[in-house]
Amino acid sequence: MKHMIQHSSRKEDKICRIIDKVLNQVFGKEATLLIYRYLESNYSVKRDEISEKIDLFTKGLEDFLRTGAYAIERKILEDVYSSYGLLRRLELEKAQQEYDFAGQIRLLTRKA
Repeated sequence: MKHMIQHSSRKEDKICRIIDKVLNQVFGKEATLLIYRYLESNYSVKRDEISEKIDLFTKGLEDFLRTGAYAIERKILEDVYSSYGLLRRLELEKAQQEYDFAGQIRLLTRKA
């Protein structure tokens, strides 16, 4: 059980790192920190809790960026897919119609 929790934790850490990397690439350090402050103060989502609270992160990001959030979510998913390999990406893309951004991240953390 402990091993399973640690494995899950590593996947969640990986998701958090990918999200952080994408936000910094797109917005730069200052704006990314602003987004994190917004999420923490309005949605109680800390940077290291994003993968655990992916639904709240998604809602907060969409509230903060409006329609711009969808491009960011897409980039995050592309980076997540590539970090787990093409086969995983194809499997998740099949489920794309069925799952939203948060749903795809949850699916990935369960299956990966």
